[in-house]
Amino acid sequence: MSPGGGSGERPRRSERHPSDHEALAFKDEVEMSQRELAAGEAPVPSARAGVRRISWQKWTFMPAFLVLALLATWLWFRGARLDSIAHQAVDNGKVWLALRQHIQLTAISTFFVLIIAIPLGIALTRSKLRRATPVAMAFANLGQAVPALGLLVLLVIWLGIGARSAIVGMVIYAVLPVLANTIAGLRGIDPTLTEAARGIGMSPTGVLTQVELPLAVPLILAGVRTALVLNVGTATLATFGGGGGLGDLISAGIVTQRMPVLILGSVLTVALALLVEWLASLAELLLRPRGLEATV
Repeated sequence: MSPGGGSGERPRRSERHPSDHEALAFKDEVEMSQRELAAGEAPVPSARAGVRRISWQKWTFMPAFLVLALLATWLWFRGARLDSIAHQAVDNGKVWLALRQHIQLTAISTFFVLIIAIPLGIALTRSKLRRATPVAMAFANLGQAVPALGLLVLLVIWLGIGARSAIVGMVIYAVLPVLANTIAGLRGIDPTLTEAARGIGMSPTGVLTQVELPLAVPLILAGVRTALVLNVGTATLATFGGGGGLGDLISAGIVTQRMPVLILGSVLTVALALLVEWLASLAELLLRPRGLEATV
């Protein structure tokens, strides 16, 4: 064998294709950006010039629709023939009183839903209480499994007649979507982000407030939006427990068989539910972290 011919060329070392270098560089860049995001140091992508976070259609369509619907209902109600029984149900400021009571029931019950469901959802995603999550979710599901009217009757027997029974029932009925969305939002976070945050020395509280909660905000707000609409509808049943609200008008219209009173109470309830849903959708978009705007 000739020294240069029989053995052929020496086997070359495996060389990486330029695309491999680019892939490694891209991977390092992604990992670095994740660490910066976990540390709260990543630059927030600025919105493009001329692009609004909320379109003018979102701002104007629903209010215009509600104004037209309420105006048409008011004109029809003025032209309707009301007897003394119907007048007794709506005169002396009873409509405004029922509307104010309905808003108060919705606001108070939603407030208690938030201060119960969000901290509980956070606690159930921690390692010490993670095993209790199925039990807590079972109780939350039980609140919606029981018919709302039956739950209200049981609470009236226990707590007595009044707004307190209605508020407790509304809280029990609406806690599930907020609790479930809080748990799902926190559990859906990429573990590498939290690990990177802990790796740079952030405390557990810092990881929760600066990394986990901002990323879970969209899903939590969606649960709050659902709970608000549920509470508006459930508040109509407060009339059967002496809690007041627009359910008084609906109940009076059914009992006395006065259609104008029934339609007025029903239209006001639907309009309030649509208004609350619209306001909640605006809050969901405005409170969403700016770094997540691209997912809206």
